Amino acid sequence: MQKLAFTTALTLLAVPAFAQDGEECGAISITEMNWASASVVTNVASFIMQQGYGCDVSIVPSDTVPAVTSVAENGEPDIVTELWTNATGEVYDRLKAEGSVVELGAVLDPGGVDAWWIPAYLAEEHPELTTIDGVLQNPELVGGRFHNCPEGWGCRVFNDNLLPAFGVADAGIEIFNHGSGETLAASIGSAFENEEPWFGYYWAPTAVIGRYDMVQVDMGDYDREAHEAAQNPDATDVGRTSFPPAPVSTAVTSSFSEEYPELTEFLSRMTFKTEDMNAILSWMDDNSASGEEGAAYFLTNYPDTWSSWLNESAAERLSAVLQQ
Repeated sequence: MQKLAFTTALTLLAVPAFAQDGEECGAISITEMNWASASVVTNVASFIMQQGYGCDVSIVPSDTVPAVTSVAENGEPDIVTELWTNATGEVYDRLKAEGSVVELGAVLDPGGVDAWWIPAYLAEEHPELTTIDGVLQNPELVGGRFHNCPEGWGCRVFNDNLLPAFGVADAGIEIFNHGSGETLAASIGSAFENEEPWFGYYWAPTAVIGRYDMVQVDMGDYDREAHEAAQNPDATDVGRTSFPPAPVSTAVTSSFSEEYPELTEFLSRMTFKTEDMNAILSWMDDNSASGEEGAAYFLTNYPDTWSSWLNESAAERLSAVLQQ
């Protein structure tokens, strides 16, 4: 019934958009990256721009590199959101330097999270395991195993460099390389079902971190040089470092920012807490929900968050639509 209620709310997307200050906002294009949290962000932004600002929004399916390339070559789409800027490459940096795109700010706070984790119940029973040194001194308490990323994943490169730097295998902990993301996630679910030890890598925002109460292992200080070196699959003698939050932003073309200052202001304020996105993704996973349904769930359950992004008139319009 809960899912049905939120699905019903999606019919509001078909309601004709309000006019902005007496005039139609016009045609706007926005990316929808091919992962769940990005779909939520895009559908929330689209709904708000339609119903709060009177825009005609087209959603463009994309991925990080193709989106940036399209902006560079064609000057569109207008809006690229959930842009993981540490994976954009030199083209994006050039576009910013040229002034072709404007980076508006973080769409996730504190950003994407990469970490080594243990279950909260394990941390409560053995608080010494909340630091990497505590884990290394007590390998049996984490089950003597580190759950690693599959081959070909970027996190696999990081971990394969950082695990020797911390001496994880030398401490008697087996490095178990999962064959897929599904088995990595399933190993966490199995550990929680049986309240067994678990130690390994995962990231957020994800449904898994939203569903299971996990605690990040303190890996010490962030060392930029070591972190950059750890990205190289052929690196040697990588030093110890923690993972920094991955910056995740919304960017718009410079022409868009000039033509639509109110929308630019809204998009610059559109920030989701990573922990809230974890909860939304967990709900979506439990209900086999789409990105549109996830957006409806967010709009229904987090009004204090989205209302802070909007000007007064847009907030009133959106509230009126959601209360129908």
